Amino acid sequence: MVEVPTSDFFVRFWGVRGTVACPGPATLRYGGNTSCLEVRCGERLLIFDGGTGLRPLGHHLDKSGPVDADLYFTHTHFDHIQGLPFFSSAYKPTNHLRFWAGHLRPDYTLKGVLSEMMAAPLFPVPLSILSADSTFHDFACGTTLEPGPGIALRTAALNHPNRATGYRVEFGGKSICYVTDTEHVPGQPDENVLALIAGADLVIYDSTYTDEEFAKFRGWGHSTWQEGVRLCNQAKAKRLVVFHHDPAHDDAFMDQIAAAAEAMRPGTVVAREGLALSP
Repeated sequence: MVEVPTSDFFVRFWGVRGTVACPGPATLRYGGNTSCLEVRCGERLLIFDGGTGLRPLGHHLDKSGPVDADLYFTHTHFDHIQGLPFFSSAYKPTNHLRFWAGHLRPDYTLKGVLSEMMAAPLFPVPLSILSADSTFHDFACGTTLEPGPGIALRTAALNHPNRATGYRVEFGGKSICYVTDTEHVPGQPDENVLALIAGADLVIYDSTYTDEEFAKFRGWGHSTWQEGVRLCNQAKAKRLVVFHHDPAHDDAFMDQIAAAAEAMRPGTVVAREGLALSP
């Protein structure tokens, strides 16, 4: 179910899983697609990450006519880009798409990385088959971008293998932060994350694990929902959204996390496909 937003500034979730898509009866309520967010700032469309959730987003967008959008990648690990070849909006000549990444320079370029993904023997058709008017941009992480009038997009480096970028969208006096694929150091709050989410209205945070699970996965580049609570409390952020669910966490497990998170920080939301939230 795709929810109808209640304001002109909102985020809608099309993919909430990390690592690998996991469709099936055990993940029906929260969803099995990998990371993809739709953010609307008035008439402006921003997309964050191109996981398998990008496919249903494309079908949704194409119902409303020409698409003009910016797509920002946190990073280019496969679970965050694998929806691009199946993004129907990228195959329509009437559409305008701008793709962005802040973690690749100086070693790589976004166009080069995506071209390698969509090349034999990994994929049968090349990136050049995308018929939308498309451009590719590599920026320096830490800079502030301006996707449109009245929109500020702040960026910050995250702690993840091969690097990743966190984002803060500011529009109309409100803010939405997207901080995923980052690993914390227990007892040492990440200063980059704290600065990015300070006073934010909505913080979408990498909650792949629980604190109890975390020790088994150190070095994998992910965090916990409890660390999200601690960071939001310290940064005086308003609402936390639990995101990037581990594929091993089925709906029943996510229900337990939702209950525990609500008890620890009332108002915390567990992301699910179709959910729309306004800051």
